[in-house]
Amino acid sequence: MNNNIGSILTKRTLLNPTNEALFDVAQGVRFSFAELNDKTNQVANGLLSLGVRKGDRVALLMMNCHEFVTSFFAIAKIGAVIVPLNWRLVPDELEFIVKDAGATVLISGSEFDAAVSELHSRGNRTDVNHWVRVGNTDSSPSFVQPFDSIVNPQPTTEPEITASDDDLLYIMYTSGTTGLPKGVMHTHSTQMAALITLNATNDFSIGDRYLNPMPLFHVGALTPAIAVAYRGLAHILMRAFDPNAIWTLVKEERINIALLVPAMLGACRMVYDPSIHDHSTLRWFLSGAAPVPKSLIEAYQTMGIDIHQVYGLTETCGPACTTTPEDAIRKAGSTGKAYFHTDVKIVNPDGTTCKTDEAGELLVRGDHIMTGYWNRPDATADSIKDGWLYTGDIALVDDEGFIWIQDRLKDMIISGGENVYPAEVENVILGHPGVADVAVIGVPSDKWGETGLAVIVKKDAAVTEADIIAHCDGKLARFKMPGGIRFVDVIPRNASGKALKRDLRIQFPTL
Repeated sequence: MNNNIGSILTKRTLLNPTNEALFDVAQGVRFSFAELNDKTNQVANGLLSLGVRKGDRVALLMMNCHEFVTSFFAIAKIGAVIVPLNWRLVPDELEFIVKDAGATVLISGSEFDAAVSELHSRGNRTDVNHWVRVGNTDSSPSFVQPFDSIVNPQPTTEPEITASDDDLLYIMYTSGTTGLPKGVMHTHSTQMAALITLNATNDFSIGDRYLNPMPLFHVGALTPAIAVAYRGLAHILMRAFDPNAIWTLVKEERINIALLVPAMLGACRMVYDPSIHDHSTLRWFLSGAAPVPKSLIEAYQTMGIDIHQVYGLTETCGPACTTTPEDAIRKAGSTGKAYFHTDVKIVNPDGTTCKTDEAGELLVRGDHIMTGYWNRPDATADSIKDGWLYTGDIALVDDEGFIWIQDRLKDMIISGGENVYPAEVENVILGHPGVADVAVIGVPSDKWGETGLAVIVKKDAAVTEADIIAHCDGKLARFKMPGGIRFVDVIPRNASGKALKRDLRIQFPTL
């Protein structure tokens, strides 16, 4: 079977041309599958007119919008490679990713004009030769090409499909423990396998209306967004999260299923007002990135809303494990069992399988596992062995087969659904001349689930918390900024020099 992810729209249009495919809430624009496919073909033909060909990398720097969706499917159709960019990153971070990926086209939203202008001013520090801009043209930088001027004159004819199966579909960057982002490579086949295991496991029903407030540059939002097109569901796409708007849309758009991280679930529960909100059509929320508190699961169950918890990674194209609603309370804190077409196991450092309730590293296997890291063969070899992805997460399995995440080998912090790697933050803080040593740990946050706490040894006694925050500002995305600073005389370290972060978590359990 020749899989091309962009052709999902072509096939769905053949089967259900008039069904609603997408509602871009912010722009108030609705598309049937036929209309969405036509617009996607125009984007594809527009990119071809710029000289984009199979294998070329096209970067997307946009908030959620229909232009992101049509660009994604269009790039897939013509065999080019999508590079979704986290719009929370600062220009230095964006420059590294765009250059590392070798992107020759950048499609950006108007709200990112300042960052894009900064990148453009750096000349050959990126390989971009076509700067395409989505949005009002009144204040466009002089070097950009308006998206509509490239797309609207184009025909709606289907472009030639030049990629399928093991051809590269996208490179999605995730921060590495060294502080440099790594590009996770997924092909048309790995993405298709993710869609199949997702649909075989999760409760998607014909006619469902799916609400998505999560940024599409995340695999946790992108794979479900592709899955609902594959399944033929209506995708209600929010530009950004707003808890009050969630309940308004649930009522007005008759939402059946939705995706929210735990921090979002908490915010929505806080503003829920039964006197004005109607959630009678809503069956379940999908939630991941962190465990959902038992009290929150119970609160939603009293409303008749199930919480489907998931565990996954960019490297797994999203799915790995999930907890069903009936086990959400009984097994609160567990990440559930493997998806239908997915295998998991827990191993000791010597590779032997752990016994029940014995902690070890969690491994995942399936056709949806990444093919590797872009330009990083050593990192790929370290992560994928004999078909198994080594996640870096410490977990155990109970006597019923439920997986329980215990800790992170890589000390990753998940703040508001965003992955924050301490090494990256530590490298920036160490750049301050008044800092002698630093270790960053994750601590609980009522708002974000988890936030970073920087434990610092001073080189200059005059250094203050405000000095450190000011130093980080502009060098790190806002979600990576430390939520607090603590000064100590020494960072505890083991014989090999590694910071004993478990000891620091005991010493500093909260902000």
